[in-house]
Amino acid sequence: MASDQVKRKLAAILAADVAGYSRLMGADEAGTLARLKEYRRELIDPKNKQYRGRVVKTTGDGMLIEFPSVVDAVSCSIEVQQGMRERNADIPLERRIEFRIGINLGDVIIEGRDLYGDGVNIAARLEGLAEPGGICISQTVLNHARGKIAFDVEDMGDQALKNIVKPVHVYRILLVSGREPRTSRSPEPALALPDRPSIAILAFQNMSGDNEQEFFADGIAEDIITALSKAHWLFVIARNSSFTYKGKSVDVRHVGRELGIRYVLEGSVRKAGNRVRITAQLIDAASGHHLWADRYDRELADVFVVQDEIARNITGAIAPGIISAEMQHAQRKDPSQLDAWDHIMRAHWHIRRFTEDDLAEARRLLVQAIALDPANSMALSDLAFACHFEAVFGWGDGRAKSHARLGEAAHNAVAIDDGDAAAHTALAIYDLFSGRHEEARRRLRRALDIDPNSVFARGYLGVSYAFGGDYDAALPHLDEAIRLSPRDPLLVIWVLCKGWAALLTQRYEDAIEFASHAAEENSEFPDIYAVLAAANGQLRRVDAARVALDQLLRRMPALTTNDERLNRPFGCMEHRKQFLEGLRKAGMPK
Repeated sequence: MASDQVKRKLAAILAADVAGYSRLMGADEAGTLARLKEYRRELIDPKNKQYRGRVVKTTGDGMLIEFPSVVDAVSCSIEVQQGMRERNADIPLERRIEFRIGINLGDVIIEGRDLYGDGVNIAARLEGLAEPGGICISQTVLNHARGKIAFDVEDMGDQALKNIVKPVHVYRILLVSGREPRTSRSPEPALALPDRPSIAILAFQNMSGDNEQEFFADGIAEDIITALSKAHWLFVIARNSSFTYKGKSVDVRHVGRELGIRYVLEGSVRKAGNRVRITAQLIDAASGHHLWADRYDRELADVFVVQDEIARNITGAIAPGIISAEMQHAQRKDPSQLDAWDHIMRAHWHIRRFTEDDLAEARRLLVQAIALDPANSMALSDLAFACHFEAVFGWGDGRAKSHARLGEAAHNAVAIDDGDAAAHTALAIYDLFSGRHEEARRRLRRALDIDPNSVFARGYLGVSYAFGGDYDAALPHLDEAIRLSPRDPLLVIWVLCKGWAALLTQRYEDAIEFASHAAEENSEFPDIYAVLAAANGQLRRVDAARVALDQLLRRMPALTTNDERLNRPFGCMEHRKQFLEGLRKAGMPK
């Protein structure tokens, strides 16, 4: 019977317990309980609420929490453990309350408000592997969270967990970097940090023993400096300063203090025969914490082609890594101490969640940022972007008002800084969703002339062709945006617009595949389910179409095929009719 069917879902599960709970209770029962209640009231519950966690169950020393995303679960756990370290700093070791945390993403069984199954059991076993004050995560958690938030890990390898059939690959999150030695010396006076993110690109180290590779290594670093200098939101130290450390063994924290910068990029080049290996690491100069690292192996058929490609790849990866770290910095600051940049970074965090409440909060933060700094083109561009999605999905003050706000903010951003690629991209989005396709493309090409590495402009050039029904023109631009920044929070848009391009050219199977992939990037994005419903509807897959339609209606209630919220910048009326026909076949009323 249908009523006996087991209900399942995919969920991010956090399991936590108190290390040495019995010992603590035996030594001071009343005091331990009082402090546990205090920590939960002042730290755990607020963080849980901030990251939308649902407490499934509690025990005397443990807690099981369900989160809507892996990013939320990991962010919450890191901030709770950092908060506990601060609270424990002045408490004797034997009296400290320290949590162990395990996080898993997996299939769970729903029974009332409780959850069961391997998804839960693995999280509980990971908790047991964690050190006091530590966090252990599964491979699936790492795959979904890395690149979206800044953290480093130690690989613990495959672990055989009790009552779990297959070994689970486990990672330990490193909350404090152990790479740099501690010193008791007072640090030298530091230069003040600029009012925006700042970075030094150190000369890449030649590991080959081949003097000819010095030019190649220097060329990569120089190309990265040149490319990053086009990002107006980023303060980049000139080559003449950053290359003074060449050939020296330096402490990145010393570099940060001496140059007055927050981030350092360092790397190396190693040549063997006709192959070259380039490594690069982005480091927080204050803590020594590694925010991003990657390795590139290439054939040296054409030195300059390889140099250009590697420089572009590294440049594309750095910006999302810095923005992610800046968002984390802003989230940790006291709300009363936020400056314009902090407001922008908090808004970034909300925009990329693509929910109605998050976009409203992003808009509020950006209005405050502009009040603090009226000439900030980045704040205006971001405000335009937030208003754009409120217009598309009919949120905020409705489609017409939100679209008008998008245009006003984008025009103001370009007027303030005509050399800002992001501002031109924001105005191109306004043109595109006003039906001016060619004008939008001209402006997007202008943005790419300003900054050839602009993922934002490159991606939206692909979006313009996707809605124009030009599959062959759209995919190279969308794929290039993905290649330039493969861990970008905007990935959901680029992947989904491949689905739009496929849908409008009657490649319905491809549309379903692309939209399903987009859901893996951010399952809250409403248009995922519009594409899935329409494609499955056209294929007469009634059940799958209805499931997708239900998800769409949950995010955009009371939709009908005549609703203006379904207006997209289609290149012709035939594409609109085809899309709406698919939704009608899925079961959407007129």
